[in-house]
Amino acid sequence: MEGVRLDRWLWAARFFKTRALAVKAVEGGKVHLNGSRAKRSKTVKPGDGLAIRKGIYEYYIEIREISDRRGSATVAQELYVESEESIERRNQVREQLKTAPTPGFDGHGRPTKKERRMLDRMKDEIGF
Repeated sequence: MEGVRLDRWLWAARFFKTRALAVKAVEGGKVHLNGSRAKRSKTVKPGDGLAIRKGIYEYYIEIREISDRRGSATVAQELYVESEESIERRNQVREQLKTAPTPGFDGHGRPTKKERRMLDRMKDEIGF
């Protein structure tokens, strides 16, 4: 086998759960092949470089082997090599997410019964 479609390889390498999601990512510009935006039918071969954006994470990989069949996760990991910079960046983003404050209630939203009564009194005083 000389090459395989990009969307099929992304699915086989377990970057996306379905081929439809892989197609959506490629058409949405989330996948770049050898530094340029690619179409889903583009043929990939060993040695090609891919930049894949999934959510807030970015993967920079080099294709080692090609496959058009989806196998186990261990087999899928043998299809590519991820660069050290990519792994380091993803770990930095992961750490930033851990240290970020969790979103909480900031006091906005629907008023309580007590606040509604105060608003009603204020409206009566103003003449609303």
